[in-house]
Amino acid sequence: MGVRPPAAFAELAAGQLTVLSDALRREHESRAAGLNEAAENALTLVPALARGPVRRVLFRPSGGSRP
Repeated sequence: MGVRPPAAFAELAAGQLTVLSDALRREHESRAAGLNEAAENALTLVPALARGPVRRVLFRPSGGSRP
């Protein structure tokens, strides 16, 4: 996930690290899905004509900026 694990993780077997990594990845994906669902639900508060533009602003891919 791009973060150096704590030093104590060096004591874990390769299989244990795989299980831990998979569990952390699943949790991260679950939280991201929950946030997306909450954002979509919040869009119901936005007037229908403005939802498209608001959705594009909220869910714009990160990285790079517009000129």
